[in-house]
Amino acid sequence: MARRWFATLLGVVLVVTMVAAIPAAADDRPPLVRNVLVPGESGAVPPDAHSTDQIPLYDGLTSKFDQVSPDDVQRYFKDEKLGDTSGTPEASPLAGLKILRDSYDVPHIFGQTRYDTEFGAGWVTAEDRGLLLETLRGPARIAALDVPGLDAFALAQSLRKFDPSPATEAFLAAQEQQALAQAGPEGRQVEADVDAYVAGINAYYAKTHNPAAPWTRNDVIAATSLIGAVFGRGGGNEVANSDVLARLRAQFGDTAGTAIFRDLREAQDPEAPTTITRRFDYEPVPTGPTPGSAVIDPGSIQAVSALTPKQHMSNALLTKARRTVGGDPAAVMGPQVGYYYPEILMEMDLNGGGINARGASFPGTSVYVELGRGKRYAWSATSAESDNIDQFVEQLCNPDGSAPTRASDHYVFDGKCVAMTTFDAGVLRGSGTTPDQEVVFHQTVHGPVSGTVTIGGKPYAITTQRSTRGREAMSALGFLELNENVPHGPTSFQRSASKIEYTFNWFYVDGDHVSYFSSGRLPVRAAGTDPSLPTYGTGQWEWRGFLSPDDHPHASDPDNGVFVNWNNKQAPGWGAADDNWGYGPVQHVQLFTGFKDRNTPSDLVAIMNKAATQDDRAVLVWPVIARVLATGHAPNALAQQAVDLVNTWVQQGASRLDRNADGKVDAPGAAVLDAAWPLLTNAVLRPVLGSILDEIPTTGIPGYVQKDLRTILGEPVTGRYSRVYCGKGDLTTCRTDLWNAVSQAAATLAAQQGPDASAWRARARRITFVPGLLPDTIQSVNRPTFQQVVQF
Repeated sequence: MARRWFATLLGVVLVVTMVAAIPAAADDRPPLVRNVLVPGESGAVPPDAHSTDQIPLYDGLTSKFDQVSPDDVQRYFKDEKLGDTSGTPEASPLAGLKILRDSYDVPHIFGQTRYDTEFGAGWVTAEDRGLLLETLRGPARIAALDVPGLDAFALAQSLRKFDPSPATEAFLAAQEQQALAQAGPEGRQVEADVDAYVAGINAYYAKTHNPAAPWTRNDVIAATSLIGAVFGRGGGNEVANSDVLARLRAQFGDTAGTAIFRDLREAQDPEAPTTITRRFDYEPVPTGPTPGSAVIDPGSIQAVSALTPKQHMSNALLTKARRTVGGDPAAVMGPQVGYYYPEILMEMDLNGGGINARGASFPGTSVYVELGRGKRYAWSATSAESDNIDQFVEQLCNPDGSAPTRASDHYVFDGKCVAMTTFDAGVLRGSGTTPDQEVVFHQTVHGPVSGTVTIGGKPYAITTQRSTRGREAMSALGFLELNENVPHGPTSFQRSASKIEYTFNWFYVDGDHVSYFSSGRLPVRAAGTDPSLPTYGTGQWEWRGFLSPDDHPHASDPDNGVFVNWNNKQAPGWGAADDNWGYGPVQHVQLFTGFKDRNTPSDLVAIMNKAATQDDRAVLVWPVIARVLATGHAPNALAQQAVDLVNTWVQQGASRLDRNADGKVDAPGAAVLDAAWPLLTNAVLRPVLGSILDEIPTTGIPGYVQKDLRTILGEPVTGRYSRVYCGKGDLTTCRTDLWNAVSQAAATLAAQQGPDASAWRARARRITFVPGLLPDTIQSVNRPTFQQVVQF
């Protein structure tokens, strides 16, 4: 009895002491630190009350558009208090560990020691996301290995089981040991934290009689790989780019074809909006010969596979002190990780053993809070998509000197005919009529072999080199420092963020400053190569090291007082990764308008929320289309009425909201633009590009249309394309083609919905939570799934 009483007293003293250690604000105003995580903290199956209790917060804000008040911020974002002791305690597996659950079921973890705290992190991860942990466990290994032909994230959603081989486990263990050993005391601390975290997961599994195999360090390393593969990478599309270039050259000739390719790639478009104004040069467009890069024979790609598709649409809005009411910096920021149930982020509050942080993390990597707040600051991230992956082409050979074939397993490196290695990764178990699959692939010095091409008629293998492969654990060093409250200002924050090797934009706000750093282990490529194209793997064109932290885009307290980012270009001079064809003159971030001389947090939320429900084609591209149309007369009254409807919709803000809940977008202009958009883009681009347009990533098309039409109108254009595409340069032809597109769209709508154009409506999309375990849906919106509103 006395021992239990003493333990209880010790726990109370521990909690009070920790709370007292968190300093109060410097003045009488309490800090504003609030967040929302949709659909909720719980990942229970079947769902429980806390599975969906944040949907009313998240969905409730959407209809407010730009009319957001301070009361709305309180209503639609929950308190992100650090070290909250007001919750309901749950049974603790350790004497030195206390876990309290608040009204939204967020776990607040208090450890007497660091081991206790990290054990608690593992325990609540298994408790809140146990199903997701096991769902991601096998596919995460696929991501760590960069297995060709398999989309790790899609596999996770398919629920297929992967049984890893001993070679896979050895690969993971070796990278963890080698990478963290280089990091000294911080690396050893990460290992100790991971071990305690894993112990917490396994203890919860044992308590609940979960039959899954115990977790190990390897599982955490693999889970980190999956997150990096989906959200923290860029590049790896050079071979497909080379095929587009080869087709353009075949159709237009080498000079004109190359010029068109560079128009469309927009690797360095000077009109692309940037988060900061200071110039950082990386991956310039080559001006001379590029003997280290390959242009493949058109149509010769066989069996190549892209990496796991990236997910993005995260955003951040930060204002420095002089741009806020009251003189305290403010931020609205968060990652968009998709709408899932169980949500692939979870929230927790860690306190003890030198850790004080609250926020969101990915299950399986939730050793630390990855997005959230510390004692005196908050931080968040958006995907940066910087180029950390390259495809190499390896000339195939046979050791006996005979003619190689596409099945050859030898390649030329450093003047020798070298044997590829074979990696047996394990077995992907079948599902339904799908049989088991042995996962075996070849590798070269540059990574896994994913296919073949010919260049000048000779066979080459395609390999993929990712800068973070085999180094997944290293990014934990940055999160360790953020959770230990090491940053005490912009410079130290940037230093911590620079230790994260995945490609993210990191944002920071405290009581005095805002700061930004774009992270990533980014290769320095050899002179004589083109970063848009595959590199010859002969050994002559290897990477020349990695970019230093000082050479990464970074800034603090910008001159204009505002940081905004919506996965857009980081800085002038910063090249778009080879798989990014969208760093042109049209970006979602341009929807962030309406900043005042001095802003409140609710002003920032209003700017974000308005943009989240706007149609960027309408706001950013339609006005220039309308200006071209206005140089002539409509072919018929219905076409003119259709244009007038879009113009009115744009003047009203181009919202895609369904405020009356009838399943349709409120404004008829949305129906017109939806019907006309593919016809308009074809009218501008297809007369020149023909079928090649179908091979071009669609992300850049709004920018191509807008810049090309501004050019044909004679308006100011920086970084003009090599030619005018619409009407092949003739304004009359261009205008006629655009009017014909509008007229055709209007006729189609009249046939489908009747002749009263004012009654035309587009379907209002609603978001469902993948893979379908929740019946709930929410209004279509483009905003972070975990979002913070912060003002210290």
